[in-house]
Amino acid sequence: MTITSPTTPAALLLQELVKHHLTVATAESCTGGNIAHLITEVAGASEAMLGGVVSYSNEVKARLLGVSTDDLERHGAVSRPVVEQMAAGACRATGARCAMATSGIAGPGGGSALKPVGTVWMAWAIDGRVCSELCHFSGSRSEIISRASLHAINSLIKLITNHTTYHE
Repeated sequence: MTITSPTTPAALLLQELVKHHLTVATAESCTGGNIAHLITEVAGASEAMLGGVVSYSNEVKARLLGVSTDDLERHGAVSRPVVEQMAAGACRATGARCAMATSGIAGPGGGSALKPVGTVWMAWAIDGRVCSELCHFSGSRSEIISRASLHAINSLIKLITNHTTYHE
Protein backbone atom coordinates (compact mmCIF):
# COMPACT_ATOMS: atom_id res chain seq x y z
CA MET A 1 0.00 0.00 0.00
CA THR A 2 1.36 3.38 -0.92
CA ILE A 3 -0.18 6.44 0.60
CA THR A 4 1.82 9.24 -0.97
CA SER A 5 0.44 12.06 1.18
CA PRO A 6 -1.44 10.77 4.19
CA THR A 7 -4.15 13.25 5.02
CA THR A 8 -5.32 11.78 8.32
CA PRO A 9 -3.60 10.30 11.36
CA ALA A 10 -5.17 6.94 10.50
CA ALA A 11 -3.69 7.06 6.99
CA LEU A 12 -0.27 7.91 8.44
CA LEU A 13 -0.61 5.05 10.91
CA LEU A 14 -1.43 2.60 8.12
CA GLN A 15 1.55 3.84 6.11
CA GLU A 16 3.85 3.19 9.10
CA LEU A 17 2.33 -0.21 9.79
CA VAL A 18 2.81 -1.36 6.20
CA LYS A 19 6.32 0.12 6.03
CA HIS A 20 7.35 -1.94 9.08
CA HIS A 21 5.36 -5.07 8.14
CA LEU A 22 3.14 -4.68 11.20
CA THR A 23 -0.52 -5.48 11.70
CA VAL A 24 -2.94 -3.86 14.13
CA ALA A 25 -6.09 -4.62 16.09
CA THR A 26 -8.23 -2.61 18.49
CA ALA A 27 -9.93 -3.30 21.80
CA GLU A 28 -12.31 -0.43 22.49
CA SER A 29 -14.67 0.34 25.29
CA CYS A 30 -15.36 4.07 25.65
CA THR A 31 -14.43 4.82 22.03
CA GLY A 32 -17.01 2.28 20.86
CA GLY A 33 -15.23 1.20 17.68
CA ASN A 34 -14.33 4.72 16.56
CA ILE A 35 -10.62 3.92 16.30
CA ALA A 36 -11.35 0.94 14.06
CA HIS A 37 -13.75 3.11 12.06
CA LEU A 38 -11.10 5.79 11.49
CA ILE A 39 -8.60 3.18 10.33
CA THR A 40 -11.00 1.32 8.04
CA GLU A 41 -12.09 4.56 6.39
CA VAL A 42 -8.69 4.57 4.66
CA ALA A 43 -8.57 2.68 1.38
CA GLY A 44 -6.20 -0.26 1.66
CA ALA A 45 -6.62 -0.59 5.43
CA SER A 46 -6.98 -4.34 5.07
CA GLU A 47 -3.23 -4.60 4.44
CA ALA A 48 -2.58 -3.88 8.13
CA MET A 49 -5.87 -3.79 10.06
CA LEU A 50 -6.87 -7.27 11.26
CA GLY A 51 -9.90 -6.53 13.41
CA GLY A 52 -11.27 -5.14 16.60
CA VAL A 53 -13.41 -5.84 19.61
CA VAL A 54 -15.86 -3.34 21.08
CA SER A 55 -15.77 -4.61 24.63
CA TYR A 56 -18.27 -2.35 26.32
CA SER A 57 -19.22 -4.88 28.99
CA ASN A 58 -16.90 -6.43 31.54
CA GLU A 59 -18.12 -9.87 30.45
CA VAL A 60 -16.88 -9.27 26.91
CA LYS A 61 -13.57 -7.88 28.22
CA ALA A 62 -13.09 -11.10 30.19
CA ARG A 63 -14.45 -13.61 27.69
CA LEU A 64 -13.09 -12.27 24.39
CA LEU A 65 -9.97 -10.42 25.51
CA GLY A 66 -8.91 -12.50 28.50
CA VAL A 67 -9.09 -9.67 31.04
CA SER A 68 -8.89 -10.98 34.61
CA THR A 69 -12.25 -10.82 36.40
CA ASP A 70 -10.31 -10.23 39.62
CA ASP A 71 -8.71 -7.13 38.11
CA LEU A 72 -12.08 -5.92 36.81
CA GLU A 73 -13.54 -6.23 40.30
CA ARG A 74 -10.51 -4.88 42.15
CA HIS A 75 -9.58 -1.96 39.86
CA GLY A 76 -12.65 -1.39 37.69
CA ALA A 77 -12.87 -1.36 33.92
CA VAL A 78 -11.25 2.07 33.72
CA SER A 79 -7.82 1.12 35.00
CA ARG A 80 -4.26 0.40 33.92
CA PRO A 81 -4.31 -3.38 34.49
CA VAL A 82 -7.56 -3.81 32.58
CA VAL A 83 -6.63 -1.71 29.55
CA GLU A 84 -3.20 -3.34 29.32
CA GLN A 85 -4.84 -6.77 29.31
CA MET A 86 -7.27 -5.54 26.65
CA ALA A 87 -4.39 -4.54 24.34
CA ALA A 88 -2.59 -7.84 24.86
CA GLY A 89 -5.88 -9.71 24.39
CA ALA A 90 -6.57 -7.96 21.08
CA CYS A 91 -3.20 -9.19 19.79
CA ARG A 92 -3.91 -12.73 20.98
CA ALA A 93 -7.43 -12.78 19.55
CA THR A 94 -6.45 -11.50 16.11
CA GLY A 95 -2.80 -12.40 15.69
CA ALA A 96 -1.90 -8.73 15.24
CA ARG A 97 1.56 -7.53 16.20
CA CYS A 98 0.18 -4.19 17.47
CA ALA A 99 -2.96 -3.18 19.31
CA MET A 100 -4.63 -0.15 20.84
CA ALA A 101 -7.05 -0.36 23.75
CA THR A 102 -9.26 2.25 25.42
CA SER A 103 -11.42 2.19 28.52
CA GLY A 104 -12.87 5.33 30.01
CA ILE A 105 -15.80 7.54 30.84
CA ALA A 106 -17.08 9.51 27.85
CA GLY A 107 -20.03 11.03 29.74
CA PRO A 108 -22.09 12.93 30.17
CA GLY A 109 -22.80 10.74 33.22
CA GLY A 110 -20.94 7.90 34.86
CA GLY A 111 -18.07 9.87 36.31
CA SER A 112 -16.99 10.01 39.94
CA ALA A 113 -14.60 12.04 42.07
CA LEU A 114 -11.84 9.48 41.40
CA LYS A 115 -12.69 8.94 37.75
CA PRO A 116 -14.42 12.04 36.34
CA VAL A 117 -15.97 12.23 32.89
CA GLY A 118 -13.16 12.42 30.34
CA THR A 119 -10.93 9.94 32.18
CA VAL A 120 -9.54 7.43 29.68
CA TRP A 121 -6.95 4.72 30.18
CA MET A 122 -5.18 3.73 26.96
CA ALA A 123 -2.75 0.94 26.21
CA TRP A 124 -0.67 -0.05 23.22
CA ALA A 125 0.95 -3.39 22.52
CA ILE A 126 3.76 -3.98 20.04
CA ASP A 127 5.33 -7.41 19.69
CA GLY A 128 4.32 -8.42 23.22
CA ARG A 129 5.43 -5.21 24.92
CA VAL A 130 2.63 -3.16 26.46
CA CYS A 131 2.61 0.44 27.64
CA SER A 132 -0.25 2.54 28.95
CA GLU A 133 -1.26 6.09 29.74
CA LEU A 134 -3.92 7.80 31.80
CA CYS A 135 -5.52 10.66 29.86
CA HIS A 136 -8.10 13.31 30.68
CA PHE A 137 -10.14 14.82 27.86
CA SER A 138 -12.73 17.58 27.99
CA GLY A 139 -15.79 18.30 25.93
CA SER A 140 -19.01 16.59 24.97
CA ARG A 141 -19.32 12.81 24.72
CA SER A 142 -18.56 12.85 20.98
CA GLU A 143 -15.60 15.21 21.50
CA ILE A 144 -14.13 12.95 24.21
CA ILE A 145 -14.52 9.90 21.96
CA SER A 146 -12.92 11.74 19.02
CA ARG A 147 -10.04 13.14 21.07
CA ALA A 148 -9.33 9.79 22.71
CA SER A 149 -9.40 8.01 19.34
CA LEU A 150 -7.00 10.44 17.71
CA HIS A 151 -4.68 10.36 20.73
CA ALA A 152 -4.57 6.56 20.58
CA ILE A 153 -3.72 6.58 16.87
CA ASN A 154 -1.11 9.36 17.15
CA SER A 155 0.51 7.64 20.11
CA LEU A 156 0.80 4.35 18.23
CA ILE A 157 2.46 6.19 15.33
CA LYS A 158 5.05 7.57 17.77
CA LEU A 159 5.58 4.17 19.36
CA ILE A 160 6.10 2.51 15.98
CA THR A 161 8.51 5.25 14.93
CA ASN A 162 10.52 4.77 18.15
CA HIS A 163 10.28 0.96 18.20
CA THR A 164 13.59 -0.30 16.85
CA THR A 165 13.41 -4.04 17.47
CA TYR A 166 11.15 -5.17 14.65
CA HIS A 167 11.39 -8.77 13.58
CA GLU A 168 10.79 -8.09 9.90
